[in-house]
Amino acid sequence: MFDVKTVSLEWGGKTLTLETGRIARQADGAVLATYGETVVLCAVTAAKSVKEGQDFFPLTVHYQEKFSSAGRIPGGFFKRERGATEKETLTSRLIDRPVRPLFPEGFYNEINVIAQVMSYDGETEPDIVALIAASAALTISGVPFMGPIGAARVGYKDGEYLLNPSMAQVAEGRLDLVVAATHDAVMMVESEAKELTEEEMLGAVVFAHEESRKVIGAIIELAEKAAKDPWDIDLSDNTADLKADIKKLIGKDIAAAYKQTNKSVRSDALNAARAKVKAQYADADGQTLMTAIKLTKKLESEIVRTAILKDGQRIDGRSTTQVRPIEAMVGFLPRTHGSSLFTRGETQAICTTTLGTKDAEQMIDGLDGLSYSRFMLHYNFPPYSVGEVGRFGAPGRREVGHGKLAWRALNPVLPSKEDFPYTIRVLSDITESNGSSSMATVCGGCLSMMDAGVPIERPVSGIAMGLILEGDEFTVLSDILGDEDHLGDMDFKVAGTEAGITSLQMDIKVAGITEAIMKQALAQAKEGRAHILGEMTKALGSSRTELSAHAPRIETIQIDKSKIRDVIGTGGKVIREIVAETGAKVDIDDEGVIKISSSDVNQIEAAKKWIQGIVEEAEVGKIYNGKVVNIVDFGAFVNFMGGKDGLVHVSEMRNERVEKPTDVVSEGQEVKVKVLEIDNRGKVRLSMRVVDQETGEELEDTRPPREPREPRGDRGDRGDRRPRRDGDRGGRGGDRNRGPRRDRDEGREGGDPNHMPAFLKSDD
Repeated sequence: MFDVKTVSLEWGGKTLTLETGRIARQADGAVLATYGETVVLCAVTAAKSVKEGQDFFPLTVHYQEKFSSAGRIPGGFFKRERGATEKETLTSRLIDRPVRPLFPEGFYNEINVIAQVMSYDGETEPDIVALIAASAALTISGVPFMGPIGAARVGYKDGEYLLNPSMAQVAEGRLDLVVAATHDAVMMVESEAKELTEEEMLGAVVFAHEESRKVIGAIIELAEKAAKDPWDIDLSDNTADLKADIKKLIGKDIAAAYKQTNKSVRSDALNAARAKVKAQYADADGQTLMTAIKLTKKLESEIVRTAILKDGQRIDGRSTTQVRPIEAMVGFLPRTHGSSLFTRGETQAICTTTLGTKDAEQMIDGLDGLSYSRFMLHYNFPPYSVGEVGRFGAPGRREVGHGKLAWRALNPVLPSKEDFPYTIRVLSDITESNGSSSMATVCGGCLSMMDAGVPIERPVSGIAMGLILEGDEFTVLSDILGDEDHLGDMDFKVAGTEAGITSLQMDIKVAGITEAIMKQALAQAKEGRAHILGEMTKALGSSRTELSAHAPRIETIQIDKSKIRDVIGTGGKVIREIVAETGAKVDIDDEGVIKISSSDVNQIEAAKKWIQGIVEEAEVGKIYNGKVVNIVDFGAFVNFMGGKDGLVHVSEMRNERVEKPTDVVSEGQEVKVKVLEIDNRGKVRLSMRVVDQETGEELEDTRPPREPREPRGDRGDRGDRRPRRDGDRGGRGGDRNRGPRRDRDEGREGGDPNHMPAFLKSDD
């Protein structure tokens, strides 16, 4: 029934299997990729015709993680997979970026790529498997895909590169790198690193490329068995005459426009030239007009590229290595915890940092279960930043991707949770954009964290590099403009500290770049990053030592695990009381780590003292502040150290005779007490009379010591136990009326009302 074709490859210590012919047979191409026990199904469908008037390539990639693949039910109210999560969005982009450039120019048929995680083993990240499955499905579908591509993840630990490391190995190492490549050249790079050198990073990319070639071989083998017939499409270019006419009409206008260094002036000049073309062909048929508009864009590209490649002349007059003027400010906004305004040329970002407590962490419900992130970076790109009218609302895929790139650049330099127990949110609002707003976010975000007092290890700067490639000739551009990005061949973004690279991302529009180009781009980026870092230092050279007055303070204390239940109390009664009384927020974990937070230092100190009073042991001879909580005939019970009670006997209230405890104290009164004794049952005897109630200083005890009592003699045999209440009471009779109550002082030594009950005496 099924004509199943499979290929297998031993790769990185596991078996990679690609299968087709069993599942999703109505799709143009469908591949089930298995690596370890992680399984991804990718299906490709393509429209057989192009919509009328369409002049772009509508490729859509969807990546979805099924919770059932990990044996989980989705959290939240709706128990099913819903809108794309951040990870699913980023993985969709990860597949789209290297695939899109490998379709021929002029191919406008709509293509849909859907990759779904069907099984997840908890070790093998599905993104690489999904990328490989997508490449294989496209290769066997028959669409004009100039692949296949392979992909690999690389880690770096103890000087060794690791192929497809587990998540634990990535966390322990210094690198998390994903590379997609054809057999001859690298197509896409995405990474987070812990300050790797340029040589180490380049070595990782080369290592990943070599391993990717093995996957490409397996995909070709599968295609030889199962590929469908290639589509018969006509992409011949018969527009040479039309292109020549357009060049004659507006060629000089475009060349003059691109000599304008101001973006607005340049845009106006270009729009005027484009309007000439539309007016010239207004009476032509729709197809001719659409072709003329496309050829105008192509002419713009050729003029810009030729000027850069042949003459070294960039749009704004800079050299190929020159960075635009930079202005950086911190403390830009008065009420935020940290803020910065970073401007580079016509690209500008307002970045703010907000510090929060543990309950502000981002909860992530994924295949590995619930996890929490203490560092968030959110990027916004409003339409006014490029002088346009457009949609303003929820972030799209581009915003999510740019934010994650900046997150990867800054995450490696953050302090540990133990050293800085705050949740950190960086917000980047792009207010102007003309090239590399994501790198402006890195620079501005770093400055805002430093302004907020986040003790980062070293400042991070970022730069975007471009490429003009014609045959064997190429030019690498530092700090590219928006037009150089659109009309060039590469977007190569590098971020890092003076010690090394923290993030590298590369996207290209041609069929790959070589090791030589990457080497030059990395070297040129290093110089640019150093220059930008110097400009950032003029605004703020290191993190502030004090937090903003508006930021919450967090103090951490460690208690013994056996005391956790005492701090929490039955049903959380004690910890709720601490929070209610002090106003501070208190979090405690299973290891006994307590975090006390508040914007008011006094509230933190009050909660801290309360907790310490619960967990600490009282010391004999030490003076404490306390509160009277109960008054009895023979004294008053005082709460001290937050969670301990002791008795101040009436004889220990004053040096002179006290008739009644209420003559000296009242409930709720604040008093100062000294611990006299703690018996073997934990009962505490306190004294007020030996402490100055105003200053808290200990007073000299002028009362003569009490003479010791005579020891009691042998009581002999006390006979049988007392009879039950409803029985004979040993001569006392059943009458409960025992006669008049004896005076309290009767039978006491000297009739002293201050005499201490025997049950409060020590065993001595």
